[in-house]
Amino acid sequence: MSVAFRRDGDDEHLEPKFEIPIPPGPNLVTARGLALIGEKLAALEVELAAKLADAGEEAQINAVKRQLRYWTTRQITAELVPAPDGSVVAIGTRVSFTLNGKRRDLAIVGDDEADPAQGSIAFSAPLARALIGGEEGEFLPFNGKEDALEVLEIAVI
Repeated sequence: MSVAFRRDGDDEHLEPKFEIPIPPGPNLVTARGLALIGEKLAALEVELAAKLADAGEEAQINAVKRQLRYWTTRQITAELVPAPDGSVVAIGTRVSFTLNGKRRDLAIVGDDEADPAQGSIAFSAPLARALIGGEEGEFLPFNGKEDALEVLEIAVI
């Protein structure tokens, strides 16, 4: 039989498992964000220990190890931002603003802490970058329009 028609196993045909992508740029975090990373790592270590003790499937163990590598890297590279004073929009503040005549409220946090559905966006998001440094009552450019954003209120979270 020709080698071209021989198949040793299914492993060679599986999709490769890549590392979880790390967002580019600095890993700026709030105090809450740093605590959440620590909690995630602790939970993953417990999960890994349980899977190893139960002789879990290798694929499940490798998936947990992959997440552990990601979160360990995020913890090591975390740069804790100083607590904001609330005078300007910064990481760790909640800002109320108008965009296209609609009032919105968002918290600006680190990449891993962001959850747009819950009203928090990463400092690296275009909207956050446009707001950072703004003061109450200030109009800011966004999306190619001058005065597209009006900062209404700033609060420390």
